[in-house]
Amino acid sequence: MHTNLLMLKQFSQFKGLTGRGSVLLKRAISTFFHLNARIKQTESEIVQMFSPPDSNSETSTLSLRRIHPKTNNLSIRTLDERFIRILKIFKWGPDAEKALEVLMLKVDHRLVREVLKVDVEISVKIQFFKWASNRKNFEHDATTYMALIYCLNEVGRYGEMWKMIQEMVKGKCLIGPLELSEIVTILGNAKMVNKALSVFYQIKSRKCKPTSRNYNSLILMLMQEGHYKNIYELYNDMTNEGNCFPDTVTYSALIYSFGKLGHDESAIRLLDEMKENGLHPNSRIYNTLLGIFFKMGNVERALGLVEEMKLKGCASNVYTYTELIKGLGKIGRTEEAYGIFLSMLKDGCRPDIVVINSLINIFCKSGRLDNVLKIFEEMCSYKCTPTAITYNMIIKALFESNAPPSEAYSWFEKMKANKVPPSSFTYSILIDGFCKRNRVEKALLLLEEMDEKGFPPCSFAYCSLIDTLGKAKRYEAASELFQEYKENCGDASSRVYSVMIKHFGKCGKFNEALDLFNEMKRVGLSPDVYTYNALLSAMVRVNMIEEAQSLLQTMEESGCKSNIHSHNIILNGLAKTGGPKRAMEMFTKMKTMKLKLDSVSYNIVLGCLSRNGMLEEAAKLMKEMGSNGFEYDLITYSSILEAVGKINEGERTTSF
Repeated sequence: MHTNLLMLKQFSQFKGLTGRGSVLLKRAISTFFHLNARIKQTESEIVQMFSPPDSNSETSTLSLRRIHPKTNNLSIRTLDERFIRILKIFKWGPDAEKALEVLMLKVDHRLVREVLKVDVEISVKIQFFKWASNRKNFEHDATTYMALIYCLNEVGRYGEMWKMIQEMVKGKCLIGPLELSEIVTILGNAKMVNKALSVFYQIKSRKCKPTSRNYNSLILMLMQEGHYKNIYELYNDMTNEGNCFPDTVTYSALIYSFGKLGHDESAIRLLDEMKENGLHPNSRIYNTLLGIFFKMGNVERALGLVEEMKLKGCASNVYTYTELIKGLGKIGRTEEAYGIFLSMLKDGCRPDIVVINSLINIFCKSGRLDNVLKIFEEMCSYKCTPTAITYNMIIKALFESNAPPSEAYSWFEKMKANKVPPSSFTYSILIDGFCKRNRVEKALLLLEEMDEKGFPPCSFAYCSLIDTLGKAKRYEAASELFQEYKENCGDASSRVYSVMIKHFGKCGKFNEALDLFNEMKRVGLSPDVYTYNALLSAMVRVNMIEEAQSLLQTMEESGCKSNIHSHNIILNGLAKTGGPKRAMEMFTKMKTMKLKLDSVSYNIVLGCLSRNGMLEEAAKLMKEMGSNGFEYDLITYSSILEAVGKINEGERTTSF
């Protein structure tokens, strides 16, 4: 007890040197029980800290043990546990500073790094770091800066972290390739991509010559964040260094980036280049190029790449099989895609959910529902859990195959029973499916349920409902639903506006359609080709042909590319009101445009010629239609028969 009081007195004395010697004693006379108890506890801890170490205490022995016992450098001693406890109690300040002196801990780089490892508030570490930087004969080096940068990054203090990196780069301390890679990685993880690029070039020009590893760190960071365009520039800088040579990591990132940018030929050339440089492609490179070849439609080259992988001893993995199955499925080679899946199982490669969903998608699109259900049942044996995407594809396929709506809905119930949360897209598929079966009331109930679940308004769902109500000539209900959509949706879709404009035009409400078109532009929505086509149809219905032609020109001038349907709308208007001459003039003009005429274009003109008794011209056009690969349909025959009937009737009348 006497020793403890003596040590407390010594601590009070050295506190007195800081001008705060009486603070501890003043606090001890607090009238608040909980404060008084805490202060007594603190005093006890301090007494224990400064008590002579117990010779039997392993902890005390370890705290004073030196790493190199032959040297007198006190800084390399393991950080004293007593100092750590003071730091935690008093934070950083005169008390902790005095403790350093009492414990004879020299302030050097090792000590700073050790203190920054202590589990205390980040503000304490920052204060200590700044204090150390003002010490005589001490300057921070790369290791101490990096220690604090790691701490700031860990707690998400990115602004202060960036300031510290800038201080480090602009200061005198040396920065090596290792620190450069770490800084780039840290900034990349913090989504500070532009700052990572900036600091890379700063360090490159002032501090050190980057290595291949440094370039790869930056390239990988850019790839991860989707900054593909910067990667090729960095690659050029790398090759111009003279001592930096691209390796497999570099080429892998470059090929992947070129694939994302759509520079497929450049990606393929890089494969040849790396082989010329004596490098061997890895599975990631092969998989990326597989996807590129399938995207280009070069199936044989893709399959050849798989054979090359086998010859080079590069094992196929789940990603290889995924690319093969997706690629073959996309071009309709369903059986081959399924064969690849079976080979995958035979080779002992376990499929993941991406492979399973890709295969289910292929079977759904080809209408092979039996295979879909079989794969779904087998998922458990592959240890794959169905996701919302799995159920969405099956529900959509059931609606498209004209299965009973109740069957599609049963999968929705099954999804919820298996605790797979439906997505916004799930509800949209169901709403669209029920709308197409004229089950509007059920679709409206699902829209209400979707809202109750907290999903934001879905443009696709509203499009389906408004279109179905419009087709059923329930224009008021469609208009009310559209108003609800505008009120509830923060970001309205031009497609929903287009559907409503179309139905206003169909029911003869041209002014309302035009007002809606102008409203779109006021709220910042750009009309697309569907919007323009909807308004063009509305104009033609009220015989505003000249205005429709003017709108078509405005559409092109505004950068919205017209399609064949846009021109067919005008052509139909001219055929009905302007006679065969104007219709043929526009039809001839359409042939000179970069437009592929369709059977609708021919049928509009044939109908016009037939109605005006121009059978010889109609016959020539029918011959042209056939030579261009269009089959005569019911509309074509109806037009000709109607004209022939009129001629025969006229001849009979004349004969009498």
